[in-house]
Amino acid sequence: MVNDEIRVKEVRLIGVEGEQLGVKPIREAMQLAIEQNLDLVNVAPTAKPPVCRIMDYGKFRYEQQKKEKEARKNQKVVELKEVRFSATIDEHDYQTKLRNVVKFLNEQDKVKCTVRFRGREITHASIGQKVLERVAKETEELSSMERRPKLEGRSMIMILTPKEAK
Repeated sequence: MVNDEIRVKEVRLIGVEGEQLGVKPIREAMQLAIEQNLDLVNVAPTAKPPVCRIMDYGKFRYEQQKKEKEARKNQKVVELKEVRFSATIDEHDYQTKLRNVVKFLNEQDKVKCTVRFRGREITHASIGQKVLERVAKETEELSSMERRPKLEGRSMIMILTPKEAK
């Protein structure tokens, strides 16, 4: 809350340089802020009495928005990438897809490895599980298994999470 929005009888006042000015009636605090061409900002409304500070509110908001923008720019959104394998995958195809899994893990993205069973392949689900376990074993220095291989309908799904960058 700022200036006239503050609806209390008295406030603990903090000056422009951060110095304590003590507990003051709200009118006196507003008068001090007006004399310095600044705003009275309620920084701790739940305190008894509420804590108000004399500051340039526009500049304060600008600084806050700048900090939030910088924080958003520096954060990494973890995406879930999917790589589909087949139960009867050949070695070269397997190596190509494994390279993609490694690339995604190096980019700090989660990887969902899926083996899709077609037709009667579903009766040999253990073959698909071996493919997924091989992927997990070959990427174990880069990743940890968030979800073990599990059969869901006609697909077997495993999720790998990148290990923390050192």
